[in-house]
Amino acid sequence: MTKTIVITGGSRGIGRATALLCAKRGWNTVISYVGNKEAAEQTQADCENAGGKCVIERCDVACEQDVISLFASAINGFGTLDGVVNNAGIVASPQPIIDMDIARMQRIFDTNILGAYIVAREAARHMVRSRGGAGGAIVNVSSMAAKLGGPNEYVDYAGSKGAMDAMTIGLSKELGPEGVRVNAVRPGIIETDIHASGGRPNRAADLGPGCPLGRAGKAEEVAESIIWLLDDASSYVTGAFMDVSGGR
Repeated sequence: MTKTIVITGGSRGIGRATALLCAKRGWNTVISYVGNKEAAEQTQADCENAGGKCVIERCDVACEQDVISLFASAINGFGTLDGVVNNAGIVASPQPIIDMDIARMQRIFDTNILGAYIVAREAARHMVRSRGGAGGAIVNVSSMAAKLGGPNEYVDYAGSKGAMDAMTIGLSKELGPEGVRVNAVRPGIIETDIHASGGRPNRAADLGPGCPLGRAGKAEEVAESIIWLLDDASSYVTGAFMDVSGGR
């Protein structure tokens, strides 16, 4: 069955890898981006070459109207919504909390917490059976930082992902009776652009060898777990966390 999946932050990294795996299954995707339209257009082209239809839309998840428009694009374009990958997130340069200013923390929390909650709300509004939806699956992209705490680097980011974990548990219970499963993946050290955006482009190469599996992970490896949680193969799984971290 063809599914329609919304992926926030879908132009690069884990979001892009997930979109491509969706496309290979013949699923429709609606992916959001914030600043890099060129990367989004490339992902769109790659998805369509892989066999799936893809719509791209600029969306700042911290802006309610942007998120509402993103979901409207999915419904208007494909008529239905089967899954949401709540993936958009940001990190800042490594700092102990004593040096963090309010602007940094506000930006992290606006995107990673408020944005994630707005996305989850809109997903619920479109998928719950009591409002005419057909059910579906939400996959929250958290982080191992929620368990490890991010000391001396980004306790703000870690805390924002801890909030996402709490949301996953609560919404799995709230939305389960409505036919919507809610799960999360917690990536560890993964080779993506997020490290460069946080000022440490070599972070994955530096820390990967210290994982029990001896290397950093790849975005595609996280995407495989996300796809399984979106798929009907995981139909009895909700409120679960998959640590894709090489044992870290």
